[in-house]
Amino acid sequence: MSLFGGSVFWILLALAVVAVFTFFERFFDLHRAQIDYADFLKGVLNVLDRGNRDEALAICDDTPAPVAAVVATAIRHQDGSARILREAVDSQGRAEVGRLDRRLAVLAIIAQTAPLLGLLGTVIGFVRTVRAAQASELVSRTVLLDGVTESLVAAAFGLAVAILASVLYSFLRVRLDRLVVDLEAAASQVIGYISTQKERAAQKERAK
Repeated sequence: MSLFGGSVFWILLALAVVAVFTFFERFFDLHRAQIDYADFLKGVLNVLDRGNRDEALAICDDTPAPVAAVVATAIRHQDGSARILREAVDSQGRAEVGRLDRRLAVLAIIAQTAPLLGLLGTVIGFVRTVRAAQASELVSRTVLLDGVTESLVAAAFGLAVAILASVLYSFLRVRLDRLVVDLEAAASQVIGYISTQKERAAQKERAK
């Protein structure tokens, strides 16, 4: 018998590697997406105040962040109706959140599956122990201890992998939620700015 929890142990080890790889891949992506949206938006709006729409779009295109993509969408649709503007910004926001959220489900699935795999390894270990006991009238202490050890290792490692995946998932989820809040705030501010500019332009037209 294997003292490393049997084949289930190696499956759990592979899941642990996948969880760690997924965490770092998502962490660096979320880190690149995190910017000071207030300063960024202030700079873009200042450029728009000077009437340089193309320059504002260039700034957004050169900034690899979800906030920049949402602001660029708002600028491109600023001549449309309020409904069209809102729908375009909301659609772009959902697309950006979906991109950031991808593969986070992998960590959640691992966190839910690992304890069950650990339990499966425990059952397999006890079954092997019972079968070894049935195969011979005299069962050595080593055989029994190997079976029990295999069962306990599988259970413990399953819990360890589940805890690791849960912690990594929660950490990334907190960062993603903060990005979503920034995204929504930036979207509201740029839509408010565009609406205000339209109202001022309409008032000037009526005053003529």
